[in-house]
Amino acid sequence: MGSNGTVTELQRNSTNWTVVVDEIVKMEKKIFPKHESLARSFDEELKKKNSGLLYIHIHGQVVGYVMYAWPTSLSASITKLAVKENYRGQGHGEALLEATIKKCRTRTVLRITLHVDPLRTPAVNLYKKFGFQVDTLIQGYYSADRPAYRMYIDFDSR
Repeated sequence: MGSNGTVTELQRNSTNWTVVVDEIVKMEKKIFPKHESLARSFDEELKKKNSGLLYIHIHGQVVGYVMYAWPTSLSASITKLAVKENYRGQGHGEALLEATIKKCRTRTVLRITLHVDPLRTPAVNLYKKFGFQVDTLIQGYYSADRPAYRMYIDFDSR
C-alpha cells in the first residue's frame, strides 16, 4: 500500500471521532450522488451497536474508508467503501476490504453482502478478487435508471 497508510478502526470514544467523521462526510458528498450519500446520517449510523468503520489516514487526511454492519451473528454487510480519487489504484481499497473481512471473521460471520453499481468496474473487480460473487442484479436500486449488483462471499462454517 502506498504512502505508509495504515488501516485504523474508528473507536466510538476516540478524541478524533469528530475530525474523522467530518472528513468522511466531505468524501461522501464528493464521491457519491446526493441520494446515495450517508453524509446526513453518518454519525447516527456509526453509533449503532453493530456497526464499524475502518479508515486509512495519510499525510493528515482520511483517504479511504469502509463502513460495515453485522445485523446478525452470522451475516454482515459492507455499506460503503470509498477511496479518494487521487489515491485509487494504490492498494487502499484492497487493504480496507481485507481488514473488513478479517473483522467480520473474528465475529464468526458466515456471509458478507454488499451492493455495487455494475458500472463501477474497478470496484466490482476488487470484490471479485476477494471472492465475492454476483448474486443478482437489482433494478432501480440506486435510482430508477441505476441498478446494483448484490454480491456476497460465504465462509466455511467450521
